[in-house]
Amino acid sequence: MSSRPQDLVGATLSEHGGVRYLHLDSPWVQGAMRLSKPNQLELEYIQRMMAWMLWRPQDEVAEGHAVQLGLGAGAITRFCHQVLRMRTTVVEINPTVIAANRLWFRLPADDKRLAVVEGDAAAWVAAAGHAGCAQVLNVDLYDHEAAAPVLDDEAFYTGCRDVLDAHGGVMTVNLFGRDASFSHSTERIAAVFGRDQVWTLRPTREGNTVIVAARGVVVPGREELSARAANIEARFGLPARKWLRMVRPLPPP
Repeated sequence: MSSRPQDLVGATLSEHGGVRYLHLDSPWVQGAMRLSKPNQLELEYIQRMMAWMLWRPQDEVAEGHAVQLGLGAGAITRFCHQVLRMRTTVVEINPTVIAANRLWFRLPADDKRLAVVEGDAAAWVAAAGHAGCAQVLNVDLYDHEAAAPVLDDEAFYTGCRDVLDAHGGVMTVNLFGRDASFSHSTERIAAVFGRDQVWTLRPTREGNTVIVAARGVVVPGREELSARAANIEARFGLPARKWLRMVRPLPPP
């Protein structure tokens, strides 16, 4: 998932308790899949990466184009493509991660709704032809050291903003790592998207903090948000009411 090809390492696997894990030649978990339920989102932070659903109207929640930067074990990909039935594009620089997903994590072959692109995420979002192409963007970019996000500057987040539909596009970002500065990352995102278009969820027990950023979203009242959360739980089995209790706007700088 690194943006530096010379730093790429091979994907490795482990299994425990009916769950298959993806690694990059290190103990750090890059993703997981429960073998008996491959379309289920196994890891809590991956579930929270789907919190963008709260920012979309009920009748549009599974419509449009979902883009993912960093394939991991393909959990978000499988969910967007096979459960939500959205057009889905994934950008992953490491060919061994793509191969492992095809062989061991039930990633389907490309079709009219799925495209897996081997390439650099920063270059992909910066390409003029991708401007405004996505309603949803999921960003989860870590290398084998998992020390901090691989791409985490304002130029990258500007590219992410530009990829999103200007009328309600939503991004989630996983911030994690022993050397990561969550406050600095969040401020960079706020500088690009505008402070009133950025929200945070409580960290998971493992330390993953999911950030939500949007373009041109008007947040509805509590009653509508509660209705959206109930709809997400009923249709897709995700703990959206829990997300609603843990999401917060950014405090003043």
